[in-house]
Amino acid sequence: MMRGRMAEQPSVLMIFTGGTISMRIVPGRGALPASGGKEILESVPKLATLAKITCEDFDRLPGPHWTPDRMLDLARLIDTRLAEGDFVGAVITHGTDTIEETAYLLDLVLTTDKPVVLTGAMKTADDPSWDGPANLTAAVREVSTAPTGVFVVMAGRTHPAREVVKAHTDSFTAFVSTEPSKPRERIRIDRIEPHVDLIAAAAGADGRFLRHAVATGARGIVIEALGSGNVPPRMLEAAREAVVGGTPVVVASRCRGGKTSATYGYEGGGVTLQDAGAIFSGDLPASKARIKLMVLLGAGRDPAAIRRAFEA
Repeated sequence: MMRGRMAEQPSVLMIFTGGTISMRIVPGRGALPASGGKEILESVPKLATLAKITCEDFDRLPGPHWTPDRMLDLARLIDTRLAEGDFVGAVITHGTDTIEETAYLLDLVLTTDKPVVLTGAMKTADDPSWDGPANLTAAVREVSTAPTGVFVVMAGRTHPAREVVKAHTDSFTAFVSTEPSKPRERIRIDRIEPHVDLIAAAAGADGRFLRHAVATGARGIVIEALGSGNVPPRMLEAAREAVVGGTPVVVASRCRGGKTSATYGYEGGGVTLQDAGAIFSGDLPASKARIKLMVLLGAGRDPAAIRRAFEA
């Protein structure tokens, strides 16, 4: 009796961009980029038993060195490579400090319907507890079976790009997410608007930073507001001035859970911000509201269309 043919291994595109997963400790200097994709793959031989890996080096960026323009470069590369190859999807290594922002931008702008999974590590490659191999293995397994969309895989858990946040500085289980609250949004763009400032509200804050942002060329502003979307009174007038001058102002919250809304009517409360023309981000945190505003402005959306996109 002849045995059936073994199932063919899935073909996975793996793009290495840097991050802690690629770093080693340099005495006296701390953790620094050290390894490229080939070296990392050689450290995880198990991957060859799971999929046919095509390795590509994009960069060796620490998480804080990413820019929205570079994120868009990555999106274009992913779309191009997935379109020309017989891949089930792509795994991207990334620094954990900004992985949630890149994941969300990719989720918004990628044209491919193949799944994309981002992963990284909390420990360097020379640490005895290096979590890179386990995360890469989980990412390859996930991308081989995942539906369309962009995900972050860390510590054995899969997080949707829109909902994932880094909630701890150095825990292996630093990443958390909620269940998706909205269907995936996709926005076609040729460019991104990088000049969007994020300004945090705090007790006693005034409008100086809002006015400075406008004066120095900000095309949009995101306020990381208090509670459900409230700011100190002296920030309100500066927000109104920005909107009147044509600069969209989006209000997010510094709270990890819940939504922003026009609830409070006191000076600086959500009702007065809404009356001033501010837009509420809903449940999007400030960092992702900034990414979305950059994408919308890059797509040429006017203030009314931007409002509709956030309030949909």
